[in-house]
Amino acid sequence: MNWLRSCFCRAALVCVALTACVSLSGPKPAAPVYDVRSAVVLSGPNMPADLLSGINDRVNAAINATVRDTVLPRVVLTIRVVSVEKGLGFQKDRNIAKVSIDAASVEDGSVIAVSAFDVTSIAADPKLADEILAEDVAARIRSVFSLSGRSH
Repeated sequence: MNWLRSCFCRAALVCVALTACVSLSGPKPAAPVYDVRSAVVLSGPNMPADLLSGINDRVNAAINATVRDTVLPRVVLTIRVVSVEKGLGFQKDRNIAKVSIDAASVEDGSVIAVSAFDVTSIAADPKLADEILAEDVAARIRSVFSLSGRSH
C-alpha cells in the first residue's frame, strides 16, 4: 500500500512539473504600447556627436511617422547612451552601445516604462561606425516602442 501511495505521489509531482513547464512555454502577454510624443538623447562626456544626433534624428522621424488608431498612454522618451565600445573583435569591426530608456508620462512626468539593452553592430569601415550604430540603436528603439520604420 505504501508503495502504491509513493508511486501516486511521484506521478502527481511529475504532472505538476509538466504543467508548470507547459505554462512557461505558452504565449506571453503582449508588451504595453505607448503613444510616444517625443524623444531626447543624452549621454556622458566624450560620446560621438554623430552617434547621438543620428539616434535622435532617426527616432524622432519614426515618432513623427507613427500613427496610432487608438488612445494610448502618451509618453516622452529619455534615451541615454550609457557607453560605447568601438573596434572590438578579431577584425576590429564590432561596436557595442549600452542604452537605457525611460518613458515618462506626458500628464504627470512619472516614469511608466524602463528599457535597457546592448546593441552590437558591425562596420567594416571605421568612419561609418557611428552612423551604423545609430541606425541599429534606433531600429531597436523602434521595435521596443512599436514605432514606424518609415517616414511619411
